[in-house]
Formats: sequence, C-alpha cells, structure tokens
Amino acid sequence: MQSADATVRLDHLSATAARAETPAGAGRIVWHEWGEGPPVVLLHGGAGSWRHWARNIGPLARRRRVLAPDLPGLGESDLPPAGTELPGYAALVAEGIAARLGGGAAYDLVGFSFGATIAGLVAARGGGAASLTLLGAGSLGLPRQPVPLVPVRDRVGEDRAAAHRENLARLMIHDPARIDAEALAIQAWNSDHARFRSRSVTGPASLRDALEGSRLPLRVIYGEHDAIVVPHLADRISFFRARGAEPLVVPGAGHWVAFEAAGAVNAALAPGT
Repeated sequence: MQSADATVRLDHLSATAARAETPAGAGRIVWHEWGEGPPVVLLHGGAGSWRHWARNIGPLARRRRVLAPDLPGLGESDLPPAGTELPGYAALVAEGIAARLGGGAAYDLVGFSFGATIAGLVAARGGGAASLTLLGAGSLGLPRQPVPLVPVRDRVGEDRAAAHRENLARLMIHDPARIDAEALAIQAWNSDHARFRSRSVTGPASLRDALEGSRLPLRVIYGEHDAIVVPHLADRISFFRARGAEPLVVPGAGHWVAFEAAGAVNAALAPGT
C-alpha cells in the first residue's frame, strides 16, 4: 500500500463500523462492529486498538458479526478504574461482551498478545464463549527473550516515524519489506492513543493460570519468527500440545501475525476450519 493510500482501509473500516459503548467503571469501552452472522470477538494487543485487526475484519465480516473493542485505556476507550488488576480488567471486557451480545449468547473469542491473555481470563470466567483462539500468546510462565524498544514519546516528525518503524521491526513484523505505510499508520495511531501499560497488570504466567480454568476448544497461532518467543518457540508448541492444541506456526511471520500473514490467519479463523 502506497503512502497516499495508507489510511484507505482504515478509513473504510471506521466509516462502516457500528460504534457502541459499554461501561468501564465511571468510563466506557468503545466497540466497533461489522457484518452479520455468528459473532466473533477480537481482542487486540498491548498499546493497540481494534486497528491491529485491520486486515482481518473485512474477510471475517463477510460471514460473521465481528466485534472489536478498544481495550480499557487504549484506543478510544477510557482508562479502567484506578487500582484495577488483571482479573478486574478482564471482568470489564467480559461484561462488555455480555452487554453487546446478551447474556449466554455463543461467540468465538480471539485474542492477540496482551489480548490473548485477556481472552484467556474471559474464557475462564465462563459465559457464552464457544471457542478460544490465541495469537502470539505470552504470559505462559515460559522463557522469553527481552525485546527492548526505542522511546517514541519525545520524538517528532521523521525521527518519530523512524522510531515507529524500528519498533515494528524489533517486535511486530519479521520482514522489513512488510512494514508499509499502513503498518506505520496503525502503529503511530495506537501509540498516540495508548494510556494504559499492559505490563503493569500482566504477570509472567497470567495466561497459563487462566487456561487451567478453561475447557473451551483451543486454537493457537504463532508467527515462525515471533520476537516474544524466539528462540523458545518449541517450548510453546510443547506447552499447547500437552493441552490438546496443535499450534499453527505461520512461516516467515513475526509477532503481529494477523497483519503480516493475514491470509493464513483469515483462513484459520474462517468458520468450519
């Protein structure tokens, strides 16, 4: 996508979304919804927004009702109440899902990175989730290489754009050629609107603990070169195999696999697969 067209898809998705709000303490969670059919809920990653799913919403919405919130304190959603810990944060999301779908309505739950951890906690609460799909999941109590990022806050102009590109290369996208204008636009918007630090509430085994309380059908997707698991991808595969799930490892992709390898992820998320 050329720079002049960087926001075409995002503008179209924004314009065609049904926007709704649910309570989050004294604030609100902002929801964006598309399509009709069996519902699927998409939870984005840390310092993100619904835009993490920009290349997945359209294909999914051809046959499904897609619900993609901005998680509390991220995107357009308000911060959670002061002192909210991870279970309370997940409860806000679960309550929002119930409000949007009605109590007990069946839906498929999909989470990416921090959103995978929140999805695990939502699933463990029970309710209407019929399946759980995790992309780029961390917080499993397994070894992880640190991924230092370039500070962005005090940079402007081309220097700020270069920092976003560098951070995408370090953490999110494996192939530098795939860091296009759309990826940069999403990264910049998400960064500018992130007020909540997911690391402040997430423990090293938060998702692992949540999975012990869930009996939902489980699917797992990793990029082959996911920066948060390389060189320990084999540990993740063994972890999930022991829980009855055979991870899909997408060749050539990094952490933000739903963007970098959208075709493979969209096929995996299609109904009946």
